Amino acid sequence: MSQAPAGVGVHRVDAQRGRALRMAVLRPAQAPGEPMYASERDPRTAHYAALDGAGGVLAVGSVMAEAHPREPRAGDWRVRGMATRPELRGRGLGALVLDALERHARERGGRRAWCNARTPARAFYERAGWSAEGEEFEIEEIGPHFLMAKPLR
Repeated sequence: MSQAPAGVGVHRVDAQRGRALRMAVLRPAQAPGEPMYASERDPRTAHYAALDGAGGVLAVGSVMAEAHPREPRAGDWRVRGMATRPELRGRGLGALVLDALERHARERGGRRAWCNARTPARAFYERAGWSAEGEEFEIEEIGPHFLMAKPLR
């Protein structure tokens, strides 16, 4: 993994701050006015972004208190909407955002983080200590995924 560009910082942002990047990378066919996720405005949901020195969004992700779909436990948190500008992938920006999301959940009693990772992102999560749980599955209109999780304590 390459070094993140100089001047980049990870900050908590509102849901709209990373929307354009998420729409372009994750949901290009979705209508712009539709919410990305039902829980994006829940006060327990947090959004973090890697921002350049001018405040431009380079990578973004969200974390929310949500039960694991197969084995729910107290302290489950879900990571969603991870996106990095395509020309900046492999430079550590996604890892910085993921670390902030994990820390946010851990500081609020999170014991496990989980996500539905797109198949091409599986190796990214594995490098960060996440494990795939079960077989690949398809999310309609989005593509193949793996359920992945990581203990936070």
